[in-house]
Amino acid sequence: MICATAFIAATTLLAKALGTDTLGAPLHPVQITHARFLFAALTLGSAALIMRPKLGSVDLKLHVMRTTCGAAGVTLMFAAAAFIPLADATAISFLNPVFAMVFAIFLLGENVGPIRWSAAGIAMAGALVLLRPGSGAIAPGALLALGAALILGLEIIFIKRLSGREAPFQILLVNNGIGLVIATLAVLFVWEPPTGQQWLALAGVGVLMAAAQTCFLNSVARADASFVVPFSYGTLLFATLYDALIFGVIPTSVSLIGAGIIIAGAALLTWRQAITSKA
Repeated sequence: MICATAFIAATTLLAKALGTDTLGAPLHPVQITHARFLFAALTLGSAALIMRPKLGSVDLKLHVMRTTCGAAGVTLMFAAAAFIPLADATAISFLNPVFAMVFAIFLLGENVGPIRWSAAGIAMAGALVLLRPGSGAIAPGALLALGAALILGLEIIFIKRLSGREAPFQILLVNNGIGLVIATLAVLFVWEPPTGQQWLALAGVGVLMAAAQTCFLNSVARADASFVVPFSYGTLLFATLYDALIFGVIPTSVSLIGAGIIIAGAALLTWRQAITSKA
């Protein structure tokens, strides 16, 4: 799980470099998302040719809905990384389990008790700190990250429905294949020829994301989710480290306070979910 968090933070770092003038003229977030699916699909497709896994029936409708949400959420996240520090964007993205909880109430009929509502409230309070509503104007990047968390929260609902029906590797393979089709259609309207450095970074986004997904699935397969999922918050540590080393961005006290509050709320929600699942 720690390796997965390092890879995920690295994809956001590369997205930030591609979305700014670090490696050349900034590329559109949709083009970065296209590369994410293109090179991830090539990586997983190559693995499939070697492993030759047995594939079962595919729930195409669920996959399309899940992938559409995932592609939109990732694109917004990549866009946010170009405007605000990686630590802030990553911290706000941790709200996705909170939004998933709300969606689960209406779409899955789940019951939510006072502890989970309190955890959600704590996390949202942290988001308000990072959004800085009293500073005169809310940073557009923060709103983009909030939108990403909202859409990725909906994606979690579709993942829950798929996880009990299909094998993990099949879900990854189909997800990236459908994502490639969607992203290819979208990128036709914004495509710009990348530089040599940008091509390497684009390839890195896809390969690192495929590696992150593989590490994540292997972690939950080897231990209880309640044990390994809290380690996913390490993404924030890696994002902060990368941003400081590459872009010289040091988190402010407001960023640290907001991130800490969000993680506290999200961790409480994760703990409560684990207790509920065991019960």
